[in-house]
Parts: sequence; structure tokens; C-alpha cells
Amino acid sequence: MIIRRRLTVGVGILLATLTAGLGSAVPASADESPTKASPKVELVLDVSGSMRTRDIDGQSRMSAAKQAFNEVLDAVPEQVQLGIRTLGADYPGDDRKVGCKDTKQLYPVGPLDRTEAKTAVATLAPTGWTPIGPALLGAADDLEGGDSTRRIVLISDGEDTCGPLDPCEVARDIAARGIHLVIDTLGLVPNAKIRQQLTCIAEATGGTYTAVQHADELSGRVKQLVDRAAEPVVTPVATKGADSCTDAPELKPGLYTDREKFAEHRWYKVEVLPGQELRASVSVFADRAVNNDYGMLLRAVTTHGREIVRGSESGTGRTDAISSGLRYPKAEQEDDNKPAAETVCLQVSNSFSAPASVKTSPGMPIELTVDLVDGPDEAADVAAFGLGHGWWLLGLLALTGLIAGLLFGWISRWRVAVWRTN
Repeated sequence: MIIRRRLTVGVGILLATLTAGLGSAVPASADESPTKASPKVELVLDVSGSMRTRDIDGQSRMSAAKQAFNEVLDAVPEQVQLGIRTLGADYPGDDRKVGCKDTKQLYPVGPLDRTEAKTAVATLAPTGWTPIGPALLGAADDLEGGDSTRRIVLISDGEDTCGPLDPCEVARDIAARGIHLVIDTLGLVPNAKIRQQLTCIAEATGGTYTAVQHADELSGRVKQLVDRAAEPVVTPVATKGADSCTDAPELKPGLYTDREKFAEHRWYKVEVLPGQELRASVSVFADRAVNNDYGMLLRAVTTHGREIVRGSESGTGRTDAISSGLRYPKAEQEDDNKPAAETVCLQVSNSFSAPASVKTSPGMPIELTVDLVDGPDEAADVAAFGLGHGWWLLGLLALTGLIAGLLFGWISRWRVAVWRTN
């Protein structure tokens, strides 16, 4: 809501001053707040020869990347300065020394001309080597200057072919500069060595690694990362869950990180006031090889152990992250006494397992988000019905089943009676 205040006295004084001819000049910038620096993002695309491979939705990796780039360019926020750099786009020969220098800035970091950027991307064709290390160094130089948020998004389908310059060491060197530059990586091939290298690059700067095998996954993830650059940076708070709710740390609204061992339960607690709605979500990141079948559970329970609501997720096959969430609205307090907060216990569990050769310590990283918002005012909101309370829903289903059974039995007996009579 915008509230406009009428400054009657101030206007009267101003008019009197003008009438008396005693105007004074006020700098135009006196009331203006400092302009926030625009975030910078550079997309680094692998255009090496292997990008010709046709294994993404029936099309080549290059075609899928171009399609994703066009969708991303259409959705870039206006405040983001975006650039594009390529690696392996120009030199098709066998000279390693020349091939490992094959990286250039395709579109400069700055205000985006969508048509010009799309035209530049359309000219790309899979060509040469995979100089990831030199490309990262070039991208870091492209993003130099200013104190804005800076992010590199690397899309590649293979390992760096230009050793001994290790791209993971390059990422560590970039992080050591203290320029607050984050590198996110996306792998187009589910290969263990490629995944290991791209994960190392991302983790060195606090970024993320994502495996993508479909064009829509690629465009969706890149859009998300570009949007993230435009949002305020939230630094996760390290916490340590307990073995029981009694000893659990109390969490306020915010973003938290922890580590959880395979098949472990960890507890946290949140104070929820009447009229508030608790919204919690958790993600478990499989940062090592795991067995195919896995699952995770997020439960909200009372201090006495009664389950309030739960969220769960499971799957099979390769995954890098699995997430789930829940909502719990606490009803308003009817009396006029000071509202008493309810302690809600959050349990995070996982059913991950790993081959015997995989180290289980330290545990897998988890990210927990806690938020407290105003509860729903209208019953049209599903949460207002209290369907998150398992016993209420179970009772409703049982009552519905009982009534349906009685009606069915009565109709059946009536039909038999009519049949015998006739």
C-alpha cells in the first residue's frame, strides 16, 4: 500500500518563499538513493566437435544449446548485463597449442540487445577443442570491474582437453582473487569424470553443478541461474541438526545448511505463533555415487511426537539433488490473551545408500529453508482446511467410506427385495 501524505505546512512555506523572491537551489540528486550496480552474467558455451552428437531429444547437443540460449535471451531481466563467451568454436585442426587458445567473447557483457545476441549464437557450429581453463580465465576478465554480483554459467559436454592447466585449479585461483565471482556448471553428458571436474569447478567458487539431458531442463536451469544473479544474495547459515527434537537447534526464518549421513534422521525446531503459516523445504545433494533407489522425508511433528504434516520425494537413477517441502498453518487464537507459540519439530530423513567403495563421511550436504508468513484468511486456500493434519484427512476419508458403504448396502438390499417380489 502506498500512503501519500499532504505536506500542507511545507507547501505554504514554499509558496511564501517564492512570493518573497527568496528561492534557493537544491541539487537534484539530494533525495536520490545511490544506484545499485547491475549484476553481470557471462554464459560460457562449449562449441567443441563433440557437440555434434545427437543425443538430446533427438537433436544435436549444439542445437539443444542454441534453442536453450534463445529462450534464455528472451527472459533475461532488464537489469542484468549479459555476455556470451565460447570455447572451441573456431580452430578445427590438430595443433594442441593453437586449439587450447580457442576461446573468445562472442557477445560483450553489457545491456542486452536480444536480436544481436541471437544472431551471434546462430552462427555457431561445433568445431574444435575443449579449453575450459582458458575460457574461465577469459570470462573472469570479461566480468572485471565494479562491485556488482558476478556469475559465470559454463555449459559443456566434456572434460577439459588442454592440460596441464587444470580448470579446477583455475576456479580456485579465481575464487582466491576475492572478487565474489560464482561459477555454475551444467553437464550435458552423464559421465562420472565430466561430473567430477564440473562439480569441482563449481564448488571452488560456491556455485552449483547440474546434469541436464533435455533441452527444456537446460533452458530452465540457465534461466534460473540468470535470475538468481539479479536477486539479493542470501548467505546460508551453517547449523547442526540433533538426534531428537529436545536437543534440536531453534531456527528462525532463513536459509540453513547442514550435512546428513546416509539413512540418518536430523531434527530442528521452529516456533510458530497463532495466525502464522510455517513453510519449510529441504534439498539433499548427492555429491557422490549413490545406489539407484533413494528417497527423502520432511516431517513436522509436535513435541509429543504427533505428526502434523509431511512432505516426501523418491526416485531411481542418477540424481544430483532431491527436494521436498511442507506447509503448516496454525489457527488464530480466539481469546485475548497473549498468543503462545507452538514448538514445531522438523525431521529431515533420507534413504540414500551407496556402494561399499564410496565414503559415507562426511555426510551429504542438505539445504533447509524456513519461512513464517501470515496464515490463509479464506477457506478457499487448501491449507486453511487443515488437510495437512493427517488425522483429520483420515477421519474424513473414513466417514465418507462408511456413508458410501451404508448407501451401497441399502440400495443392494432394496434391489434384491424388488427382484424377489417380481
